[in-house]
Amino acid sequence: MLDWLKVNLQYVTPKHLLSRLVGKLAQAEMGSVTTFFIKLFIKQYNVDMTEALHEKPEHYRSFNKFFTRPLKPEARTIDENEDVLIHAVDGTVSQFGDIHSDSIFQAKGHDFSLTTLLGGKPEVAAPFKNGKFATIYLAPRDYHRIHMPVEGTLTDMLYVPGELFSVNPLTAQNIPGLFARNERVVALFDTPVGKMAMVLVGATIVASIETVWAGTVTPPAGKNVQHWSYEKDTEASVFLEKGAELGRFKLGSTIVVCFEKDMINFEDIAPGMVTRLGEPMASKLSSQEIASQDVASPEPEQNSDEFDDDAGETKKETPSEGADS
Repeated sequence: MLDWLKVNLQYVTPKHLLSRLVGKLAQAEMGSVTTFFIKLFIKQYNVDMTEALHEKPEHYRSFNKFFTRPLKPEARTIDENEDVLIHAVDGTVSQFGDIHSDSIFQAKGHDFSLTTLLGGKPEVAAPFKNGKFATIYLAPRDYHRIHMPVEGTLTDMLYVPGELFSVNPLTAQNIPGLFARNERVVALFDTPVGKMAMVLVGATIVASIETVWAGTVTPPAGKNVQHWSYEKDTEASVFLEKGAELGRFKLGSTIVVCFEKDMINFEDIAPGMVTRLGEPMASKLSSQEIASQDVASPEPEQNSDEFDDDAGETKKETPSEGADS
């Protein structure tokens, strides 16, 4: 009954208003009051501050500065093997596996549309049909900067308006099409393994989504899909190395990363597994592996394990505000 209430109350809660109000408070610099709430948060969620570049709560002038805190350089090691794609975030695997045509597995009994996830644009979704995906949940205690799984050149960014449901495991198991319903930012890259889509999914209380090349993308929230294109070999082009920071959440959320067909294989990951930035997530397929898959044409895998850890378009100019670091 309690779980039913937690899920269904979200339908009537003014999620955008609540999230923007919390965002204002999180941005405020209130001295000892800010420090008190940071200490309370650290205790409540058992945040490991020994990994933070600045360990003392008093260092952070706002809650947002604390929440997007950088780590010590030695806190994470990036796997430098050129054939390995790394985990982009600290989090927990929600689901991963094959994209079945235009369908991505969310949780037992729930799928969502790849095309809808990527802004309702068939031409954007086309390279990823029958490809691979991974959905990673970031809990409040986690490090909240997102990094590149593999080197890549930015080609497009989309802002997609939507709801702000919670993205915790309980909600993912009960809200149909959750990740394709929530507000999100989609970044598309050309990489050594083909096209890659990194989707930063907003959620209740997530006051802001930022990228390193455009600064704050949301808020303000819009009512239409917005699409920015980035031409290669120009002043506006963006190339990010493997392991480089891509963006960040102010308060916790989820990423969905998509790859083209026959380009990668996932390593030893499973729903509910804890991920750490820089550790192996997937490997590039060799030409021999691609050829053997084309011949064998096996049935695509489907992950059915539940993750039950309780833990109208408008064109705009490219944003120019840099991400606050």
